[in-house]
Amino acid sequence: MPAWADDAPQRVKLGQGEPYDFTVYANAALDSRLSVERAVIVLHGVRRDAGDYYRGGLSLLGNAGLGQRDTLLMAPNFLTASDPQATDLQPLWPKDKWMHGTASSGGREGIAAFTVLDDLLIYLADRERFPRLKEVVLFGHSAGGQLLQRYTLLGKGAPGALRVRYFVASPSSYLYLDANRPQGEGFAPLPAGQCAGYDRYRYGLEGAPPYFTPQGLDARQVWRRYAGRDVTYLVGERDRHPESRVMDHSCGAEAQGRDRVERQLAYLRYEAFLARQWAAPVEHRQFVLPGIGHDAGRMLADPGLAHLLFPAH
Repeated sequence: MPAWADDAPQRVKLGQGEPYDFTVYANAALDSRLSVERAVIVLHGVRRDAGDYYRGGLSLLGNAGLGQRDTLLMAPNFLTASDPQATDLQPLWPKDKWMHGTASSGGREGIAAFTVLDDLLIYLADRERFPRLKEVVLFGHSAGGQLLQRYTLLGKGAPGALRVRYFVASPSSYLYLDANRPQGEGFAPLPAGQCAGYDRYRYGLEGAPPYFTPQGLDARQVWRRYAGRDVTYLVGERDRHPESRVMDHSCGAEAQGRDRVERQLAYLRYEAFLARQWAAPVEHRQFVLPGIGHDAGRMLADPGLAHLLFPAH
């Protein structure tokens, strides 16, 4: 039996060429060989409170009837230089820039947040560490949902035969693949002069970060890869506060809808629109969770969420 860890943060070595330290909360000692069959990665919000998300993840696993013997829970912590856990051996971002997927500018500089997700998947795909691991569940809420939504589109994904399921919860904005935005019941480009730069990254592909450039993919190729991924969108029924201070109020975000529920439902309609335009079908799912607002703790503790993520348990 492996030595199970407390909820104290651990530092793991990630990366292939020049490894870097990264802080991760986990329910197992990550320096031991683990016989788990599943890993669940929970991505925190803008407050970088990975410990709270880790404890929410424990509630999720408990509701699903999943135990430590077969399920590894991880909550990585994207840090800034002002965080007490920060060291020069870790990538550090200014404020919330990690959620854009872009590169660190402090500590170990030049490491994209998207690369961290790649490296976590590579770490988990190592058969020497995890000989029985079959699937990874990635769950991102709020700012973590923004990072994960963009990773579902731009990320390289898992190596080998490792199955990955993506659950994008309550992001404030989305990455669109062309200039069309919700207009009534349809989609069309915004009128000239209405919102300069609304189609620039992180709302559109124009000016996408250097992480993405070497992939050499155009928008349709990105769409086809994304359409083939196992993606589910989630939002709380009561997450309808357009004036919230943690909402993205830029015109690029406002062009996607008034609140988180409206923006998510519009994005699923946009997926159907692109599937018709580009003749590439998509079967992603979307669920509105009853009685829940913009509250990660309540969402993770909701038995309905456990059923959605793990219907067989």
